[in-house]
Amino acid sequence: MAIDRTMREWTQSAGRKAWLGGAAVSVLAMMVATPALAAEAPAPAAEAEPAAEPANDIVVTGTRIVKDGFAAPTPVAVLSSVDIKAQAPANLSNFVNQLPAVTQGSTSANSSGSLSNGLAGINSVNLRGLGASRTLVLVDGQRSVSSAMNGVVDVNTVPQDLVERVEVVTGGASAQYGSDAVGGVVNFILNKKYKGFKIGVDQGITTYGDARNYKVTASAGFGAFDDRLHVLLNTEYAKQDGVSTIARDWNNSGYFTVANPNTAAGQPSWIVGSGIGPSGYTAGGLITGSTVSSLVGKYFMGAGQVGTLNFGSKSSSGYMVGGDYQTTLAGHVGTNSLMPDEARFSAFGRASYDLTNDIEIFAQFGWNRYIGESYYQQTPSTGVSIKGDNAYLQSLYPTVAAALGNSSANTITIGTSNAGYPVPGSHNTRDVYRYVIGTKGKFDALGREWKFDAYFQHGETKSHEQLTNTWNLTRMSLAQDAVYAPVGNAMGVAAGTIVCRSSLTAPTNGCVPINRLGTTGPSAAGLAYIYGNQPWRDQTLKQDVASVALNGDLFKLPGGTAAIAFGGEWRREGITGYVPTEFQPTINANGTTTSNWLYGNYLANTGHYYVKEGFVEIDLPMFKGFNVNAAARGTDYSTSGSVVTYKAGATWQVGSMLKLRGTYSRDIRAPNLQELFASPTARTNSVVVASGQANQFLPGGTYGFVESTIGNTSLTPEKANTWTVGAVITPPFIPGFTASFDYYDINIKDAIGSITSQNTIDFCSAGLTAYCKNIAYSGGAISSITVQPYNFASQHAKGFDIEASYRAPLSKISSSLPGTLTLRGTTTHYIANVVDNKIFPVDYAGVNGGSLSGSYSSPSWVYRISAFYEVGQVNFNLVYRGFSDGVYGNDYIECTTSCPTVSNLNQYRTINNNQIKGTSYLDASVQFKILTQKVKDASITFVVNNLTNRDPVLIGNGPSGNNVPAYAQTNRSIYDVMGRTFRVSAKIGF
Repeated sequence: MAIDRTMREWTQSAGRKAWLGGAAVSVLAMMVATPALAAEAPAPAAEAEPAAEPANDIVVTGTRIVKDGFAAPTPVAVLSSVDIKAQAPANLSNFVNQLPAVTQGSTSANSSGSLSNGLAGINSVNLRGLGASRTLVLVDGQRSVSSAMNGVVDVNTVPQDLVERVEVVTGGASAQYGSDAVGGVVNFILNKKYKGFKIGVDQGITTYGDARNYKVTASAGFGAFDDRLHVLLNTEYAKQDGVSTIARDWNNSGYFTVANPNTAAGQPSWIVGSGIGPSGYTAGGLITGSTVSSLVGKYFMGAGQVGTLNFGSKSSSGYMVGGDYQTTLAGHVGTNSLMPDEARFSAFGRASYDLTNDIEIFAQFGWNRYIGESYYQQTPSTGVSIKGDNAYLQSLYPTVAAALGNSSANTITIGTSNAGYPVPGSHNTRDVYRYVIGTKGKFDALGREWKFDAYFQHGETKSHEQLTNTWNLTRMSLAQDAVYAPVGNAMGVAAGTIVCRSSLTAPTNGCVPINRLGTTGPSAAGLAYIYGNQPWRDQTLKQDVASVALNGDLFKLPGGTAAIAFGGEWRREGITGYVPTEFQPTINANGTTTSNWLYGNYLANTGHYYVKEGFVEIDLPMFKGFNVNAAARGTDYSTSGSVVTYKAGATWQVGSMLKLRGTYSRDIRAPNLQELFASPTARTNSVVVASGQANQFLPGGTYGFVESTIGNTSLTPEKANTWTVGAVITPPFIPGFTASFDYYDINIKDAIGSITSQNTIDFCSAGLTAYCKNIAYSGGAISSITVQPYNFASQHAKGFDIEASYRAPLSKISSSLPGTLTLRGTTTHYIANVVDNKIFPVDYAGVNGGSLSGSYSSPSWVYRISAFYEVGQVNFNLVYRGFSDGVYGNDYIECTTSCPTVSNLNQYRTINNNQIKGTSYLDASVQFKILTQKVKDASITFVVNNLTNRDPVLIGNGPSGNNVPAYAQTNRSIYDVMGRTFRVSAKIGF
C-alpha cells in the first residue's frame, strides 16, 4: 500500500524535528541532573502509578481555581483511564464521540470526501451540535495547535496511552480559557508522573473480515536523584485498513431523496425511497443528446454492445424512479471510502525537575504524523461531446458511428460515471509538532501562599495534500477527441493510428488519445497523459502561546476561604502555504478564475493574527455549602479589537442529599484562519434584482457579473450568552448512588456564516446597507459582487443532560455474591438547535439526517448506559448506546396527498416520508488482569462492538449534499457503518 511505503520514507524535516524534540527533553534532563550526580543516591525501584497531581491540588476543568474540595458550578463529565481501557478503542475520538453530549464530529469515516479543504482524516469533537469550531480542545489545560485551517484540533494527536482522564465541560468557559469554549471544553489530562515501563498491542477486524487495524504503544517513566528529575517517554504506531462503501450490501438498494416525478397538484415536492438511480449517466456512457435523435437513450456496455435505457419515471433532480436504476447505479455506487486507509505514528517526551521543593521546571515535546488515503467517488461526467468520426466510437461501436455517418458534423453527448477509470481521492500527510517549556510551583507573598503556572508553547501543523487520480480538464478535452490518423499526417505516424485530433495540427503537443466509451477502460498511456503530475498543496499552521497564571487564598468568609486566580496570555495564530502554479486556477482577463483540474485547483493561504488576554476568577464561599464563582477575561485581537467575556455561577449544597448549581456566561468564538484569510476565487454569475424594494438601487431585472469569494479580515468574534442550571442528588439512603440534571440554553449572535450573491442583492434591496458595499457597478450595471463570511447569523440551542451512577459491592445484595458492580447512564435531550441565516431559520434538533444539516443536526435523545462488573482479576463491561427516532428536517411537511403548495422547494418542502428510525447498539468486553511480583499491570481485553451486527438505517440524503450513489446512504456521523467489530488489546507494565 502507498501508506506503508510513505511511512518508510522518513523525511529529513520530520526526522530532524522529532530528533530535536527528543534531544531537547534529554538535554533538560541531563542539565538539571548533572549537579546532583555526586551527591544523590540511586533512585528507588519504580512503584505503582501515582496520581498525576498532588493530593492537595485538585485541578478541575472549567475553572482556573486550584483548591482542595472546590467544585466548579459548570457541569463536568469525567472519563477515566479505566473507562478507556474497558472499551479499548482504536483511537480516542471513537471513545469520546460516543458521549451523548457529542454529536456530528468529524471522523475518519465521514471526512473522506474532504479533498480540497484538508479535513480528510481529522477527528474532531462537536459539543452540543454547535460545530467543532465552537468546542475548545485542551491538553493538560493548554491549547494545542490546530490540525486544519478551520481551527479544529485532531484529538488523535493526544498520546492515548498516557491519558489519565478526559474532562468534558458542557457549558461556556471563555472567561476561563478564552475563545472557542462556546459549546464547552474537552480537556485531555495526561499522567505526567507515571513510573515504569509498559507496552500495548491492539488488533481489530470487522465481522466481514475487513477494516483490519492494529496499534502498538510503548511508554516509559522514571525518576532520578531522589525523584527530583522525572522523564516520561511514549511512542505509538497505528494502522487502519480502508473499506469502500460498496463492501456493504445495505448500500446497494438505490435509496435517495429526489424531486417527485409526479408533479400533479397535491403531490409532495420530494419523495424518499429505494429503487432510484441517476437518469443522466451509466457506467459506460448514456447518450443524453445527439444530432441524430434516435440515438438518445442508448447506452454503451462492453465492446459492440449497446442497450436502450428504461428511464422509469424521470425526476427533475437528475434521478429516475424505477426503470433500469441498477444500470445507472453500476460503476458509481459505493465508490466512496467507508473507512480510509490510515497510519499514525507519534512520539512524546517530557522531562521535569524540582529546582526546590516548591518549584518545578519542565520541557515537553510531541510529534504526530498522520498519513491517510481515501477515495472520493467514481466521478460522473455529463455533457461529454463525442463526434461521429471518433476512432474509439468507430472501432468499438460501429453501429452508433454509422448512425452518425462516421462524420464529425454529427455528435452525441454522453453522461458517464467513468467506470474503468481509477477512483479519484486524496493522499494526505499531516505532521503536528508541539513544544512546551514551563514552570509551576508555589511561593509565599503578602502573608499567604500563591501557586503559579507559566509556560510557552510553539506548535506547528505541516500538511501535504496530494490528490490522486484527478485529471487535467484541458488534457481530457483534447484526449477524448480521438480520430484515425490520415495518410500523410504531420505527426508522421502510420495511417489508421488512433491519435488526438489536436495533434494533427500541433504534432508536438504530446496529446495521448483516451477512450470515454464503454466499460473496458482507458489505456495506461492515456491515463498517464490526463493525470500528469497530480495537484498538491503544502500548508503550515503555527501557534505560539505564552501564559502565566497565579492563584491563592484571599480572606475568610462564613463558608470558608475566598480564592482567586488571575493571569495573562499572549497568542499568535498564522498560516502559510505553497501551491505550484500548474495546480492553481487560471486567472482570466476579466478577473474570473478557471479550474484546470477535476478537483483541487488549490490556492495558497497566508495570514496571521495576535491575541492578548488577561483574566481573573474568584471563588466566594458565602456560607457553608454555598459558593459563588465569577470570572472575567479581556481579550484584544489584532484583527478586530477588544472583547470582554465573563461568567458568574453558584453551587449550593442543600443538606446532604441535594446540590444545586447554575451559571450565566458570555462566551466567544473568534474567526478562524480560513474565515479570515481564505484566498480569492472568482467566476461569472447572475442575479435577479426585484422591483418595489425598500432600497431600489437598480431597476428590476437580471444582471450578469463577476463573483469573487474571499476571506474577511473584518470579522469579529461570535458572542454567546449561555446559562445552565442543574442539580446533583446523592441520597444517603442509597450509598454509592449519584444522579444529576443540567439544563443549558446557548444563544449565539453575530455568528459567522457565508451568503450567496443573490442573498447579497436581496439584503441590500431590503435596506441592509452593510451588504451593499460588496456590490460594485460599471455603466449602470453590476460589475462584481464580493462573497465573504459575515457576522450576520444567529444560533439558539437548548436541552438538558441527565446522568446517574451507582457503585456497590454485590455482597450488599447477597453475602455470597462476589465483586463490585458499577452502573452508569447518561442521556442528552436536544430540545432545539435553531440556526437563523436571516433568510430561513431551521431547527436541527431531532434531525437524524446529515446531508444538508451538517454538523448542527442531532437526534432528539442520545443515551449511553454501561454496566461494569469487577470480580477478582476479571472485569466485565456492557454498554448499551443509541438514539431516538428523528426526521429528515423540521422544516419539511410530510404528506402523500393534498400537499400544500410551497413557493420555494428548499423551504418547508413537502415530502412523502419525513421519518428516520433511531437505533441502538450493544457493546461488550471482558478484561483479564495478570499480576505478578515482577509485572505490576498486565491485562488482556476482548471487545465486541455492535454485538448484534445491526446495519445502519438507510437515509435518502438529498436533494443535494451527499445525494450521490458513491456515498453511503445513511448518516455516517451517528450510525455505525462498519457492523460488528472485534478487538483484542494486550498490555503489560513493569
